[in-house]
Amino acid sequence: MKIDRHDQAKILSSPEISRLFTTGLKTKRDATQRLKPYRTLFGICLFTGCRVSEALALQTTDIKSGTITLRKSTTKGKLKTRVVDIQVGLAELLAEYQPKPGALFPGLRGVTERLTRFAVDKILRDTEERVGLVGVSTHSFRRTARTMMPSAGVP
Repeated sequence: MKIDRHDQAKILSSPEISRLFTTGLKTKRDATQRLKPYRTLFGICLFTGCRVSEALALQTTDIKSGTITLRKSTTKGKLKTRVVDIQVGLAELLAEYQPKPGALFPGLRGVTERLTRFAVDKILRDTEERVGLVGVSTHSFRRTARTMMPSAGVP
């Protein structure tokens, strides 16, 4: 949901990011591992600036030697393959999330090969409501990354 931002996704502040990742995406029910894929998925989007569809297309083999490879066949413009270094915060999320070989984010209950954008969007909307945020979308992580990267010295 976009509110008064002229069709732009919300840019998240540091406290909002913290609420999403600590309170929103980590609940008592998380003991069942239910939210770990989503924390990792949104972490990849936040730390790399990739689109959610690019993150959903990742294979476990795309993560190696401290990097994530976003293949050109899965990027929006299909222009080039990008290799992104894994930052410390993302490395922690990846370490606690141990998927089976194949799709990094496999589908729920074996219905689909990988998680769908619809399922991811629903979890984010539920989480947003639970922690009292408004206007967060899956693209918010990309916009937030693109806003914070220059101040962190990342070109």
